[in-house]
Amino acid sequence: MARVLLVEDDPQVGELVRRFLEREGFAVAWVRFGREALERVGEEGADVVVLDRGLPDMEGLEVLKGLRSLDPLLPVLLLTGRADEESRVEGLLEGADDYLGKPFSLRELLARIKALLRRAGKEGRRRFGPLEVDLEGRRAYLEGEPLRLSPTEMNLLLVFAQAPGRVFTRGELLERVWGPDFEGSERVVDAYVRLLRKKLGDDPEAPRFIETVVGLGYRFLGD
Repeated sequence: MARVLLVEDDPQVGELVRRFLEREGFAVAWVRFGREALERVGEEGADVVVLDRGLPDMEGLEVLKGLRSLDPLLPVLLLTGRADEESRVEGLLEGADDYLGKPFSLRELLARIKALLRRAGKEGRRRFGPLEVDLEGRRAYLEGEPLRLSPTEMNLLLVFAQAPGRVFTRGELLERVWGPDFEGSERVVDAYVRLLRKKLGDDPEAPRFIETVVGLGYRFLGD
């Protein structure tokens, strides 16, 4: 799921937007101060930022400049009560990717967020700590570096990444990755999990990504 950082000091607006976006399938982090936003992006990153221009500790455009210094390609939508043309132009010239005035429609906000994610190529991407998985492009990156995975290893990772937290039995993984007509043993699943763990730098005794569930199968650990 795409990660939205919502920077909004109004508790009613913030709660409303957070709940709506979570119902639409986004992972939403909501902060009320500009400095919190900069710290979170610096430490954890984000896929898109919805930034209120009027914050109690920093002016929104100042926060925008800070975000740009942390990640020049991070999509940022300014959310503000200043809807006049001069303010919109100023925000866009300072580096905002889009501008939405208050009051606003939640459906329009959703459409604009999805458009920003499409333009940034981040739809269909999921991040698990240092691991990013591009579900549509069939690519994976660890600490920003591309992982060299075989087609079978990638298929296994994609199955895991689409359902973090779910326990898959070996039989389920065998059917999803190798297909229902595969005649080999379930031991092939264990062998490929070992290969995938090695490429992920994952320690079975203290897993970051793939956890063995004794007697059942494997679980992918999502943030």
